[in-house]
This record gives sequence, structure tokens and C-alpha cells, in this order.
Amino acid sequence: MTFTLFRFPKPTGPCGIGTLTCHWVDPSRPDLFTADPDDRRELMVQIWYPAKVDPSSRRAPYVRNPGALAPLARLLHLPEFIFGPLKYVTTNAVESAPVANGAPSYPVLICSHGRGGFRQENTRLVEELVSHGYIVAAIDHPHAASSVAFPDGRRATFDTRMLDRKFVDATIPYLAQDAIFTLNRLDALNRSDPNGILTGRLDLQRAGIFGLSLGGIVSAEACRLEPRFRACLVMDVRMPADMVRAGLKQPTMFLTRDAETMQLEGWSQADIDETLTTMRAVFESLPGDGYFVQVPGMFHQDFSDAPLLSPLSSWLGVTGPTDGRRALGITGACSLAFFDRHLKGRPEMLLDGLTRQYPEVLFETRRSY
Repeated sequence: MTFTLFRFPKPTGPCGIGTLTCHWVDPSRPDLFTADPDDRRELMVQIWYPAKVDPSSRRAPYVRNPGALAPLARLLHLPEFIFGPLKYVTTNAVESAPVANGAPSYPVLICSHGRGGFRQENTRLVEELVSHGYIVAAIDHPHAASSVAFPDGRRATFDTRMLDRKFVDATIPYLAQDAIFTLNRLDALNRSDPNGILTGRLDLQRAGIFGLSLGGIVSAEACRLEPRFRACLVMDVRMPADMVRAGLKQPTMFLTRDAETMQLEGWSQADIDETLTTMRAVFESLPGDGYFVQVPGMFHQDFSDAPLLSPLSSWLGVTGPTDGRRALGITGACSLAFFDRHLKGRPEMLLDGLTRQYPEVLFETRRSY
């Protein structure tokens, strides 16, 4: 299998897209993953924002060093060299472009990646959201990501302890603190951006968070710990026992598949039952608005950029029988309608309209009255 070169589809929103990348160190927090007690937690965070973009401007690359994604290839049971051609792929974003003037400031979303993943793995979804007037900050979680490169050349590699269920569960609150720290740094960036780009343009009063797989658990835990997150999107992952007991207070969308599709993908019955049962338990305990959305025919990786990467991905079982472009369209439309409703106050009919646009999708809702 080889990945063909591709272009990211043009987003449907009116805004152009700018991007910049930040290196932030949390002086108050030791790095849980390293042996040196003096190591502090440090993150690489890529920010995408609505921008004024010259059509002739050079577009930002998708992944600068695809070789760093070898741990992800192993998790997907693919050859380690498989991601190599991604270094030639460009996105719709322009680095350090000026912010668009469509609004004084824009709602903020934080994105958390999956286990062994990378901050750009949901670029298609990120660009769709940004084109409709959101600022999105995607975190590389060092040692939970495939590999994280820091500006001085150091590299944080994937910690194989993240393959152990007990270690992962014990680490979730720590990774959620990455998201809360990022929210704090975005607040500081809004007050004074050293790049001279985003000062005063981030609306932290309208903040949400989303993630796929491990990133979905991290997003839910961050919402449990931090009330500044006003909306939570969890994609295709079990909820830990502590989360089931505690529940969530924010409006939450669970975006997943039906049991039959999980069986087709090869998931064990135990994993299927745990994933669907625990997500539903948190959904049914929500005190306010909630959405439980199942998409027959979509595999786990269909919620990421995977459908774009190769025409052979479905044949090899990486993605499901649903057409890849439609899968990406469903994820983008559901995410946008959810955040528009709960961060921008758009009418409920936006969500209701999804049932007409995508009749194969199974929607369940909870309402606060």
C-alpha cells in the first residue's frame, strides 16, 4: 500500500485559513513520562484561525517529518515507511497570515489527538471549522503522540506504556491538564501575542474541545475538570469508569458507529459493548443538551484524515465501506452544527437539518427545557 498525493478539499466556509505553531512550557508541572524530576511539561500546539489569504500565497505543509509517524503506522499494522509521501502534501492554510476581519473575535476550540497520533490528524475537520469562523488549537501530547519535535531539535517519542490500559487510565487526568494549560496559554496569547497576529482575536468565553479516540477521553476529562469549556465533542471511544460515575455538565455530542459496523471492523464484542455502553451512560446522565450520533459504515479512522490518504485504505480495512468524502462530510457537518449551536447560539434547526442531509445517520438527542 502507498499513499497517493492529495489535496485537502476546499472547506465550505467563507473564511481563509492561517496557521502558526507554538512551543509552550508549563513551569508548574513535572513531565509525568520522563525519569528526570526536573523536566517540565512542554507542548507543541498548532493554531489555525480565520485569515485574509492571498490566493497566490504558499500553503503550509501537512506533516513536515512523516518519518516521525512510524509508531502510528505500527499501531495501524502498516509498514513504518507508509507515511513518507505525506511530506509533499499541502493544506489550505497559510503560515502567519493576517486574521480575517469577519468578526472582532472568534470562538476557540481545542483538539486532542488519538493514542500514537499527531496534532494534524484531523486537519480536514479543523480546516472546515476554521473556515466557518473558529480558532482551533491542536495539541501534540508528548509521549502519547507518535513523536513530537521541539524547536531545539529534541524529540519526545511514543511511550509504549501507553499501550497498557491501566497506565492510560491513570494518565488521562494528566493529559487533560495539557488541554487546560493550552486554554490558559491561549488566554495569555489573546492578551499579547508575541507574533503580533492573534492579540484580542480569541473569544475564550466561547471555548469548546474535541478529540478522537484517546483524544475524546482527554476532551471529556478536560470538560469535567474545567468549566470554561462550554461544549464537548467526543468521537468513537469508551468513557472511563470515573467519567461514567461523575458525568459531564456541558452540552456534549458523542459521534460514533453502530455495533454492526464495529463488528465489521473487527472489534471484539467486549470492546464494542464497553464503548457504546459507557458513551451512552454519560449521554443519558447529561443534565442538559446532548447528542448521541451513530454513523453506520464508518470505521474508527474514518473520523480522522485517513479517508483522504489512499484509495486502498478501505480495501485494507483501515477505513469503512462508507465513501471517504461522505464520511468526512458527516463528521464536519455534525461537528459544525454542534459547536454553532452551543458556542454561537445558532438555531436548533441546524442540527435537525442533518437528519435530512444524511438520512443514514442515527441521531438521538437530549434537550434542556
